[in-house]
Amino acid sequence: MSFPGQVNGQAPVDGGSPEPGAGADGYRRLNRKCMLSMYISYAVWYAVLLAAYILTRTYAEGFLSPYYDLIGYAFLLVLAIALVYAAVAPPVFYARYRYRITADRVDVRCGVLFIRHTLVPIERVHQVEITRGPINNLLGLADVTITTAGGEATIRYLEVDEAEKVADRLNSLIGRMLRERMPGAADE
Repeated sequence: MSFPGQVNGQAPVDGGSPEPGAGADGYRRLNRKCMLSMYISYAVWYAVLLAAYILTRTYAEGFLSPYYDLIGYAFLLVLAIALVYAAVAPPVFYARYRYRITADRVDVRCGVLFIRHTLVPIERVHQVEITRGPINNLLGLADVTITTAGGEATIRYLEVDEAEKVADRLNSLIGRMLRERMPGAADE
């Protein structure tokens, strides 16, 4: 597998030709299964909210009596907003999410209401971890979490084999950068 700007197995460089599957700008997109994962996750959270509403309406009238109707209406408003968000967010997230790995950085763009652009210099990476929750595990998806001294960046909803390749690629870039900085590396 190649990465953006990679030529003949060499490290990718900015301005290189985009890899297969990447857009003209060199960014890779997610598999459409990410939307299914998001819909399932949102459905679970919506069911929890709905259960809380039902429990509140059933058992809370005694101790919420002066505010019972107001709390019920507020809960219904939250449920309506959550339902609209759960229906609209996955396709918007899918359309906006893209990532790129170059020789010197990881670049992730994502968001639904707010767009977040995360740049992680390879030299700052401390740890690369692959995680799979129960829903993603069923769908064959995984997340790659990149930890730095300043925080974390995550490339989400990758297919498992793609996540493994991304993690291996990041580890090899980190290893190469460390070898280049070792004293005597220029002598070899």
